[in-house]
Amino acid sequence: MTTTSTLTAPATTTSRDEQAEILIIGSGFAGLGMGAQLKRHGRHDFIIIERENEVGGTWRDNTYPGAACDVPSHLYSFSFAPNPQWSGFYAPGAEIQDYILKFTEDEGLRPHLRLGATMEDAQWDEDAERWVVRTPRGTYTGRWLITGTGHLADPSLPDIPGLEAFEGPIMHSARWDHGVDLTGKRVAVVGTGASAIQVVPAIAEAVDELVVFQRTPAWVIPRLVKPYSAATRRMFERAPQTMQRERDDIFWFAESNYAQRRGVPAALDQVRNQALGHLASQVADEELREKLTPHYIPGCKRVLVSNAYYPALTRENVTLEASALVRVEGNRVEGASGESYEVDAIVLCTGFEAAQPPFADHIRDGAGRSLAEHWSTGMAAFDSTAVAGFPNLFAINGPNTSLGHNSIVYTIESQITYILEALDRVDREGIRTLVPQQMAQEEYVDKIQERAATTVWLVDGGCQSWYVDPRSGKLTLIWPDYAYDFRARNGHFTGEGFLSRTVAGEAPMQHQMPPRQTELI
Repeated sequence: MTTTSTLTAPATTTSRDEQAEILIIGSGFAGLGMGAQLKRHGRHDFIIIERENEVGGTWRDNTYPGAACDVPSHLYSFSFAPNPQWSGFYAPGAEIQDYILKFTEDEGLRPHLRLGATMEDAQWDEDAERWVVRTPRGTYTGRWLITGTGHLADPSLPDIPGLEAFEGPIMHSARWDHGVDLTGKRVAVVGTGASAIQVVPAIAEAVDELVVFQRTPAWVIPRLVKPYSAATRRMFERAPQTMQRERDDIFWFAESNYAQRRGVPAALDQVRNQALGHLASQVADEELREKLTPHYIPGCKRVLVSNAYYPALTRENVTLEASALVRVEGNRVEGASGESYEVDAIVLCTGFEAAQPPFADHIRDGAGRSLAEHWSTGMAAFDSTAVAGFPNLFAINGPNTSLGHNSIVYTIESQITYILEALDRVDREGIRTLVPQQMAQEEYVDKIQERAATTVWLVDGGCQSWYVDPRSGKLTLIWPDYAYDFRARNGHFTGEGFLSRTVAGEAPMQHQMPPRQTELI
């Protein structure tokens, strides 16, 4: 079997030990946004630890053909670093990566980066009251540890008999091997999620034969095609308020779609009719259309956007295998239906290790117990940002932070503000350690699960999704409410529910109302 590495080779660097006030893990939107705001608030003593050789996270890793975002460009960027030069309503992946690279330079973050430094172990030292992070590049110690690893960082590889013995190239969509030429090849694509619906139309014309293994059909709605002309981009640059209005309009329209996730009948009917009409207009063959028709509640799995996916499936050289891949023998791949196909290459569009993130195996409390062990029945955090049992730890993009209807960047900015306010409070009051109370965390998580119980993710809607932890059946990834509600609830640090340790000893923090602020969307 020929496979591509799941990680790029670490940079060749001289190992050395360093200390900083704040250690940040990851250099995607979360880590870079946190670093930028630390600098803007006069905090320069921080290090960003990154396992790869460049920044970017998801958009550095996902370079597969057709890679693009399904969140509008002006919302999928920082409110404090808007980009007037987006080429269109939805940006291709390479353009987002360019934005991230420019942001890194503009914010002066390069000196803070430690690239090729995979976090092998991070442990809280009770005596020193510091985090110790060990990497191949060296050991880093700091008072505060902030994780910004994201949900889409580590590819999920299926356990399929015979896959390891496949003789041709195998690659996950998030680790695309551009040295493999698929032109004229027979290719199997495994999965029909957000990556697959972009990969399939991008390679369908070049390959000789393409078979797409579909375990469950997706709800697919039309993709808005709206290029931003040179004149519009000049207007955004010269009159930033027009760009802000564009962002505001997109945000509130996206918020209106939460009614679908709440299961409001009229809202469900609207998206269902839109998706089925889209399918009917693009697929004339009744048998194929039936295979592509979902029979579960819209939204309990991710609603996808594409104008090219369905037409690609109608091509003569493309076959939809409406069952999961269950076996590989030599160069023959077999579906649960019993149908088998000879192929030269396999593309895995099989998602990510999201509900059980691998980074949690490497973070340990003062007793040496891993974060993964604390999360053995599902991820949990107080205010979706701090974890009971782990002093001076903040997690951005952690439990219950994803949005099924809006932009994760909005959530990230909310958490960054929360952390900055916590650090300011610590400085004002001479606090050495800060940790949520276990009871407060449990009450917070219980309220989230109560709220989630009537959403499309947890009602018996006929589907399973990666948003729900299979060990507990709890919704651990999605925030089950409006995005603005997340900011209202978790966008400021009050101290309520925390224990703090000062020179005088340990005690619950006194609750303070946050200062009134005017915040950009």
